[in-house]
Amino acid sequence: MKWVTWENIGVDRMACGWLIRKFIDPDAEFSFIPMGQSAPLEGAEPFDIPGVRLSHHQGHCSFYAMLREYTFDDPVLQRIARIVDEADIVQEVNVEAAAPGLDLLCRGVRLISPDDQVALERGALIYDALYAQLAVEPG
Repeated sequence: MKWVTWENIGVDRMACGWLIRKFIDPDAEFSFIPMGQSAPLEGAEPFDIPGVRLSHHQGHCSFYAMLREYTFDDPVLQRIARIVDEADIVQEVNVEAAAPGLDLLCRGVRLISPDDQVALERGALIYDALYAQLAVEPG
């Protein structure tokens, strides 16, 4: 399946790409369009673009929207959603200590990557590691 989002991916789009490839569509193909472009590519599922189904809703990041839409109830994914939410959305109260570090790492990955495809691939390692660590932590 084809997926499309805005270019210059960050913490939320990187998390969504990881979730898509890891749990939804292992053969996913990603396209990146200029920020502000409202007409996604024909035949591609848009995500993290304002106004689409898989985007920010009710004050939560796009990763949350994907978990809700695809009915994931994995507690580790739910925790990652909280971390991504805090990293991506301005919060009045921060609970997840990992959020600022995750945001910093994702921004750094994008800076050292020649394009968004490479950033998405490199970022997957961060999210794999985060998932692995959270899976072994108690409750």
